[in-house]
Amino acid sequence: MNQMNVMVQRQLGHRTIREFKDMRIPEKVFDTLLAVARRTATSNGMQSYSIIRVTDPSIKKEIANVCNQEYVGRVPELLIFVVDQFRNNRIAKEKGTVTENAADMDRFFQGFTDACLALQNVVNAAESMDLGVVYLGSILNDSAKICEILKLPKLTFPVLGLGIGYPNQNPQLKPRLENRLRVFENSYGVFDNYLEEIKEYDREMTTYYDLRNANRRVDSFSDQVAAKLSNSMPNRQEMLKVIGRQGFRLQV
Repeated sequence: MNQMNVMVQRQLGHRTIREFKDMRIPEKVFDTLLAVARRTATSNGMQSYSIIRVTDPSIKKEIANVCNQEYVGRVPELLIFVVDQFRNNRIAKEKGTVTENAADMDRFFQGFTDACLALQNVVNAAESMDLGVVYLGSILNDSAKICEILKLPKLTFPVLGLGIGYPNQNPQLKPRLENRLRVFENSYGVFDNYLEEIKEYDREMTTYYDLRNANRRVDSFSDQVAAKLSNSMPNRQEMLKVIGRQGFRLQV
């Protein structure tokens, strides 16, 4: 029970770390993280994801350029989690089964979910061992380029990146929306006035300092939402086409 409480405390105290000490993660510790990923539950037991460990500094720099985040090139460990139906499709073919099902929408999202679950398990394990992490959804700024950099074959697709290392910063705990705004019973809850419902949260957010711009408080949550939804990234709008070029059929 004590160990469980420690893990819960770590999860409740989760913070994004973007600066790491110049320290290697011992191989034994890293192997433990991979063992945790390996034991993660997967859809139908198909284990339809893979992990690419990026150790080449030049490849890290290329990925950092896609992310538009310089520090990505300096993280001690960089993992890219990918949908992987290539492996199972090859296994089926070698068994004499020729099918297009590995390319369908169901299998794509099975692999996508598997990759997300494995990554989150690695995060929990890493933080329980005093490591810090940064999620890198920014690898999807240019998913086609990531496929090229990592030489991803057909029936694979990048999902998320993860930077891991020993923290060299101590950021504030970022405020979050109250659960009453996103945890409902039996059916979805709709509010009459969302700005009224989140006004305290908006106020709280403006007291938070993001270390990416340590001398300036962040905008209110509602301002951030309005700004984000007003902008789009052209390369991300092409993602469905890239998924198609990787061999998946997501169209109805």
